[in-house]
Amino acid sequence: MNADTRTLRATPPTERLLPYLVAGTLFGVMLTKSEVISWFRIQEMFRFQSVHMYGIIGLAVLTAAISLVAIKTCGIRSVRGEPIDLPTKAMGPVRPNHLLGGIAFGLGWGLVGACPGPIYALIGSGVSVMIVALASALAGAWTYGLLRSRLPH
Repeated sequence: MNADTRTLRATPPTERLLPYLVAGTLFGVMLTKSEVISWFRIQEMFRFQSVHMYGIIGLAVLTAAISLVAIKTCGIRSVRGEPIDLPTKAMGPVRPNHLLGGIAFGLGWGLVGACPGPIYALIGSGVSVMIVALASALAGAWTYGLLRSRLPH
């Protein structure tokens, strides 16, 4: 066991998790202020009435792309100083299960009016009906886990 592992185990869990709680809270505030959690904005996007959400999604993709390039080219390391390994994933053919999964995700997003990420921000903002959406998402994930070995992959 190295010194980093001993230090990590000696730190109370609440202290270790505090930065993530702060980051998640700030992210939720950002989602709320940018209206990403707004049902009306999501409906505008699906009806092609506004570019607001497409701009935010595009900016997120651009930020992720720049971050990945920076990690690979600048040799950025993790908080513990370990190299960050980003394995290349071979893209296979698009299969029916990909299409069905995408359709199910899109239908759920369109019907609920929120993708999974902002559900927590919506609950935190007082939209209590989203507790049903969160419970449904968790039930779906649990069901998938239960049936995963019997599903085609």
